[in-house]
Amino acid sequence: MASLNDIRSTFLEYFRRNDHRVVASSPLVPRNDPTLMFTNAGMVQFKNLFTGVERRDYSRAATSQKCVRAGGKHNDLDNVGYTARHHTFFEMLGNFSFGDYFKENAIPYAWELLTKDFGLPKEKLLVTVYHDDEEAAALWKKVAGLGDDRIIRIATSDNFWMMGATGPCGPCSEIFYDHGPEIWGGPPGSPEEDGDRFIEIWNLVFMQFEQHDDESRTALPKPSIDTGMGLERIGAVLQGKHDNYDTDLMRALIEASAHATSSDPDGRDKTHHRVIADHLRSTSFLIADGVTPSNEGRGYVLRRIMRRAMRHAHLIGAQDPVMHRLVPALVGEMGAAFPELGRAQALIEETLLSEETRFKATLDRGLRLLDDELTRLPEGDELPGATAFRLYDTFGFPLDLTQDALREKGRAVDVPGFEAAMAEQKQKARAAWTGSGEAADEAIWFELAEKLGSTEFLGYDTEAAEGQILAIVREGATVGSVMAGDTAQIILNQTPFYGESGGQVGDIGTLTTDGATVTITDVRRKLGLFVHYGRVESGDLIPGVPAVLTVDHDRRAAIRANHSATHLLHEALRRALGEHVAQRGSLVAPERLRFDFSHAKAMSPEELARVEREVNDFIRQNTQVETRIMTPAGAQDLGARALFGEKYGDEVRVVSMGTAPGSGMGAAGDTYSLELCGGTHVRRTGDIGAFKILSEGASAGGTRRLEAVTGVGALAHVAAQDAALRETASLLRARPEEVAERVRALLEERKEQTAEIADLRRKLALAGSAGTGGGAGDGPEQVGGVPFLARTLSGVSGKDLRGLIDEHKSRLGSGVVLLVADTGDKAAVAAGVTPDLTARVSAVDLVRAAAEALGGKGGGGRPDMAQAGGADASRAPEAIAAARALLEA
Repeated sequence: MASLNDIRSTFLEYFRRNDHRVVASSPLVPRNDPTLMFTNAGMVQFKNLFTGVERRDYSRAATSQKCVRAGGKHNDLDNVGYTARHHTFFEMLGNFSFGDYFKENAIPYAWELLTKDFGLPKEKLLVTVYHDDEEAAALWKKVAGLGDDRIIRIATSDNFWMMGATGPCGPCSEIFYDHGPEIWGGPPGSPEEDGDRFIEIWNLVFMQFEQHDDESRTALPKPSIDTGMGLERIGAVLQGKHDNYDTDLMRALIEASAHATSSDPDGRDKTHHRVIADHLRSTSFLIADGVTPSNEGRGYVLRRIMRRAMRHAHLIGAQDPVMHRLVPALVGEMGAAFPELGRAQALIEETLLSEETRFKATLDRGLRLLDDELTRLPEGDELPGATAFRLYDTFGFPLDLTQDALREKGRAVDVPGFEAAMAEQKQKARAAWTGSGEAADEAIWFELAEKLGSTEFLGYDTEAAEGQILAIVREGATVGSVMAGDTAQIILNQTPFYGESGGQVGDIGTLTTDGATVTITDVRRKLGLFVHYGRVESGDLIPGVPAVLTVDHDRRAAIRANHSATHLLHEALRRALGEHVAQRGSLVAPERLRFDFSHAKAMSPEELARVEREVNDFIRQNTQVETRIMTPAGAQDLGARALFGEKYGDEVRVVSMGTAPGSGMGAAGDTYSLELCGGTHVRRTGDIGAFKILSEGASAGGTRRLEAVTGVGALAHVAAQDAALRETASLLRARPEEVAERVRALLEERKEQTAEIADLRRKLALAGSAGTGGGAGDGPEQVGGVPFLARTLSGVSGKDLRGLIDEHKSRLGSGVVLLVADTGDKAAVAAGVTPDLTARVSAVDLVRAAAEALGGKGGGGRPDMAQAGGADASRAPEAIAAARALLEA
């Protein structure tokens, strides 16, 4: 019996032999179709090839595309486990032609693969064609030898495929397998077509028209092919099964579930195991592709799938978390075809364990409360919406889980009543928010958040994606359009642009639609919305259209490097300075990083050198930067550190980097840095490039601030320093390594010369040749019966005056000295009185009189010595005259 893995390989190898490029499955989160919640068909990754927007180096392709249908228009969740062919996760085998071959090849390829390579009996196959597609009908007759009774013409949209309201479209041809008359059902188009006898296994889409706005169609210049065959369906047929869950892969997962819960895989718990097996696949693949559990968007759908599986495990009687224990079985079955499962295995297990641990507490409590409420209701009555809302709002029991639990009891929920209670709560929350002091023009964001829900962030693993424009805001109000030259704020359903948060600045880049080009200058977060601030460069921008979003790669790369460097820096500071170090703020910009941390004193040069060296050691280590999703409590128990300014919800991203021997101060064993962080990071520490500290200083009381650069910025800084060193060496006529010693010698020489100059100035001042005297001759004059020596000095600083005053007083023996110094743009004045005269004359009075004449004010000191300043040195004669007048009085 061929396994599903064998069937997948056979399919891909067949088309490889027929000149098709085997293309890897795209992620479950579509990057090029904002209208889809998840990738739900094989053609999704090729959409732009079909429309001509994109070109690749091949025109034929084959894939095994992983798909999820559990939200939005394609939602099979409620049927999973109860039917033979519904899944949330499935693989779509497909072959594609982008303007290369058409029906004349697609039909023979399909028939040959099914009947020769897969060995299906020809008599068991029949096909449908669109009612007017004579070309396809003729080819089936020619290639397969089918008669008119086995070529069924369908006139409905079931056999006519359209990409959208406009765009490429064309007829389909579906291939059915007949399971035999013992199973009830009729062929397609018959009254019994909903039976299980005839099962569609492959759909061939002939993309040959262009649909226009006026509902007319024209032929495409290069018709294309898009096919899809569910691996699980064809696997069941080839393995002789009528139920997809009986195939080898699904059976292995069902038996793993039964073993983990010590229950019978085929008894009364059969449906529970089928749900668990299916949901294990969808949740694991979604987590591997970057989706995390949350209360919004894709994360909410993931959580809903997870909780549905966990509830079925609970119904089997599992007392402990089960789902994470099944991941190795899934990786064993599908890891070879999808290596991302193996790479993300630890993350998947950890996420499932964390979610199920918390959910079990919610489930036990919610089911008890639900049972209590049901005992109060008359038999068969709906559960009141207000009660369902109270279970949700107060106890965290979601509506869909309440509906699922009641379904088995034959009850329903009053959904309109639930929605009314939800609307009332939102109105109360809105009133509380608008009364909290927020600016009036910010109210628009609450309205939009309530209406649109949160923006899906795709930027952890991509810098380009498509999004749907949901609203445009200009001057505090939503608008229907903006034109070239306008600035506006743009809201989309999903975006690769990071919104400013946790110290990391918002991204910039471009947004383009069919009718407009916008430069995105900033992105900020408001109530779960990512608000894109943009300037329309050309065209008219309108809501409701898809847009291509492209982040500025070089800037994002620089930001990632700086952000990851802050994590390494934080741990290096702790190890160098002590465990008291904690982040107190940060700025992560493209050109630099700023990091504030708790520490009481300046870092020494040795400490700075140690930190810089340690960060660079872990950059060169080039280990992978890993991200896990955990509860805040679980992350902190592991040793992860919360970052300042970051707000945390029910789940957190735990970023780990570097491997170091445990020293008692490291986080989580051998992990060097382990922190809670919602920002974007490098994939490996080596991507940071290099790290260089620019400065360290005080930021606030008990807080220090480091500024640093990484990568190209660090290299540029080092190059600039090297150039400056070489220039200095050239000026000093020394080698670079001799600069320090040569500068030290020059400073010592300057110190000696400064001292020598000061001594010469003192001698000149004392000799009277450093300025002009205040009276006749070079000696003192008699004023008011006391010797008075006055001088105006140049080339002398204010601080030299005290020593000169003392020298002159010593030479006079008895007398008064007044010295005025011209210090350049201002003046300084000092007065001295020998001890025998202080009872008659005060130096303070003299210096105040002189200072006032110089345009100054005040002055202070002692009776024997006082100093002051003045504004105008040219008025020195007036200052001396003022002092003389005071002595004469």
